[in-house]
Amino acid sequence: MLTKKQFDVLVQIEKRGFAALEELSQSVGMSFSVVKKIYKQLLEYGFCSENGICESGRCALEPYRVQRAVILAAGFGSRLMPITLNTPKPLVRIKGVRIIDTLLDALLSAGIEEIYIVRGYLGEQFDQLLCRYPCINFIENPLYNESNNITSAFCAKDFLHNAYICDADLWIKNADIISKYQYSTNYIGVPVEQTDDWCLLTQNGYISKMVIGGRNCYQMFGISYWNEADGTRLGKHIEEICHLPGGKEKYWDQVAIENFKKDYKIGVRSCSFDDIVEIDTFRELCIFDPAYNVSV
Repeated sequence: MLTKKQFDVLVQIEKRGFAALEELSQSVGMSFSVVKKIYKQLLEYGFCSENGICESGRCALEPYRVQRAVILAAGFGSRLMPITLNTPKPLVRIKGVRIIDTLLDALLSAGIEEIYIVRGYLGEQFDQLLCRYPCINFIENPLYNESNNITSAFCAKDFLHNAYICDADLWIKNADIISKYQYSTNYIGVPVEQTDDWCLLTQNGYISKMVIGGRNCYQMFGISYWNEADGTRLGKHIEEICHLPGGKEKYWDQVAIENFKKDYKIGVRSCSFDDIVEIDTFRELCIFDPAYNVSV
């Protein structure tokens, strides 16, 4: 098993091919001396050479490969009215590109082809995606209109292990935030001094709370990764909560972060506002695509 630092360096070598140690140091955010030491270890293990990663190195990374993605796309998108009266939010186009396409393209670029889309509102419109993305699979959520997004996660509960769980309304500006390898269970988030949005508080390197508004926290975005054990456990816990009174009113994220907090250690993978955008309102949509200013 690789250490986290060995994993980070080897992933960069796999991605970049041969790279100078200075470049590796910058890309993984470690000091030159630490990267030099780890690089020497990887050479000794036969995981890489001066020409890049070796086959044994790829084998060492294989247990960390992301196998699938579950995209939650069943909601109405009421804050994007009036556009969503006739179009599901993920299928809304920004400068000619559907919002969900940016996520699907990033997943495919990372070699992730087992993709499940949980649909509900105007679900038949998602069929148009099959022309460009024939590999995707649809899961129906018949309860989308009378529950929160936990029922979408429940419908996909058998596919949450070794998987990304993604909101469908994210505009991916940097496809590299979807990596083909992940070391451990995590959410992505942007480190901020203060936010009024959903955010993640951490303690000892792991998520301790999910709240609306916070200081010195991570602004939360709807992309997370769940390893084999955590994803399998999560599916069972989501099913358990869904069958409780009021359980269907919860957000699925609350299950691991609040209801079964002691059973998980969930990290945060840092990103920036240059990597990803969540378009919540019609006003924000008009800012990204001024054509909507005159469309209604």
